[in-house]
Amino acid sequence: MKRTLVILKPDALKRWLTGKITDRLETKWLKLVASKMTLLDEEILKVHYSHLADKPFFPEIVEYMTSGPVVIQAWEGKEAPSIVRLMLGITNSAEAQPGTIRWDLAVGKWKNLMHASESDEAAIDEVKRFFKDNELYTYTKLDESELY
Repeated sequence: MKRTLVILKPDALKRWLTGKITDRLETKWLKLVASKMTLLDEEILKVHYSHLADKPFFPEIVEYMTSGPVVIQAWEGKEAPSIVRLMLGITNSAEAQPGTIRWDLAVGKWKNLMHASESDEAAIDEVKRFFKDNELYTYTKLDESELY
């Protein structure tokens, strides 16, 4: 099983979409193994978005990502990083594929609801960046026969 990182950005929380997005990931048989709400600061964003830190629009990213709390999640499943990226859609929601989270729910290029790890390697680094080992949980999903 592989893990991946998801950050539900400030607009996801401000628009009350946290549960709807989480539900879509669970419906795809991904397992939530860690979750926490926090405020991000410029220091962590410079590390997390290091590939964008020298871009002229980076201050806008910092302003947006520090404009409110975020929910950081780690998800687990077979091919979790690639599945979540496919479900998410491309950065600009206006150009995303119909049926993706960004097409269905986002309203712009920057206010695009969530971040998801871009690759298996990035996912490993990003999960370690935001979660300590003792914050990641292992459990077994209930089998339908256990419900009755």
